Amino acid sequence: MILLFGALNPLLFLIVFGLYPSMTIGPKEGWQVYSSAQDADGRCICTVVAPEQNLCSRDAKSRQLRQLLEKVQNMSQSIEVLNLRTQRDFQYVMKMENQMKGLRTKFRQIEEDRKTIMARNFKELKDRMDELQPLIPVLEQYKTDAKLISQFKEEIRNLSAVLTGIQEELGAYDYEQLYQRVLSLDSRLRNCMSKLTCGKLMKISGPVTIKTSGTRLMNVLITYTRFPPGVWYMDTYTNSKVVREYKSIADFISGLESRTYYLPFKWAGTNHVVYNGSLYYNKEQSNIIVKYSFETGRVLAQRALEYAGFHNVYPYTWGGFSDIDLMADELGLWAVYATNQNAGNIVISQLEPQTIEVLQTWNTEYSKRNAGESFMICGTLYITNSHLTGAKVYYSYNTKTSTYEYMDIPFHNQYFHISMLDYNARERALYAWNNGHQVIFNVTLFHVIKTEDDS
Repeated sequence: MILLFGALNPLLFLIVFGLYPSMTIGPKEGWQVYSSAQDADGRCICTVVAPEQNLCSRDAKSRQLRQLLEKVQNMSQSIEVLNLRTQRDFQYVMKMENQMKGLRTKFRQIEEDRKTIMARNFKELKDRMDELQPLIPVLEQYKTDAKLISQFKEEIRNLSAVLTGIQEELGAYDYEQLYQRVLSLDSRLRNCMSKLTCGKLMKISGPVTIKTSGTRLMNVLITYTRFPPGVWYMDTYTNSKVVREYKSIADFISGLESRTYYLPFKWAGTNHVVYNGSLYYNKEQSNIIVKYSFETGRVLAQRALEYAGFHNVYPYTWGGFSDIDLMADELGLWAVYATNQNAGNIVISQLEPQTIEVLQTWNTEYSKRNAGESFMICGTLYITNSHLTGAKVYYSYNTKTSTYEYMDIPFHNQYFHISMLDYNARERALYAWNNGHQVIFNVTLFHVIKTEDDS
């Protein structure tokens, strides 16, 4: 019989052969004890050759020794189990150590990222401050302009008091002199207002709901240039020729229709415009713009926008054949569309109102399919990032400087789905078709007033 002891087996060897000297059995009694050794793992190996069982089965000492050896075997098995558990625990500790190293690496990375983010945020803040620096003289000019307007108001109050006195005591003042002062003040006020015609969009407020009618996708057109104001109502975005006219918004709200027009061609989309008494619209399934006169009931001109996508090739995010958007502002008539040549990005063209010829074109880098809607104010195109809830003015392109800017001007999409958004320069407002509701947004523009002293 050969016994193999683990790392603690030398102790057991002493127990067997040291603590029980009386049980040592010499070779003559049938036992042969060989020397102990140590294996490569550091474990003690003891070799004992026992006599045949029948030689010592009746020997009391042999029986005691056999019982003791069985206990030693049991202890050896227990030690082996303990050794396995120790190895497993050691592996677990090694795994935890690796995880701790990984955490230390992550914490170090987080610390480095935090420093990088702080540096980047600081740079962005500094760049923003550098952008705002040129506005300081503008704000100073604004203060001067505010003082000038306050002086106008004070003069008006003084004149009002004088006029009241004249009514009480007619003839006490020189009427002609007073009249000239009124004319001069009126001229100065009109001159001041004329300098406020254009500006940069700063805020959109509202909306105010003026009516709920029709389908989800429509177009309401409101004119504002050298033509009696009115409202033109075009139901749905395709497969229709009927245009209903209302003399005012009040008539539109009450449903008091003044006239109905039947166009020679069907339209596509909801982005048409009335300009100087004519309707400009996109002819169905084409990139042709049609100019239709309300006065004569005839087509005055029609022209194709070269390379412009149509029939849902490059629509706004909501679809609806909104590939070509016609609009007008303080500077004239415009068309907004996209072409393959410009990789599906928005193209702006200024149109000659009489012939619909393209006067000038600008290529932007904003994808038409990623735009919710767009509108022109003072030669600058403003683009929203969606037609759904959370929409905001996200991008603008200035045709005067051929430069673009990313913006963040939110507005309240009250009814969750905008299918038309157009600027009215006469009213300084945005008209929208919002999920079957006709709504109006007010706009705030940033103006720089130049006085006579600046010239």
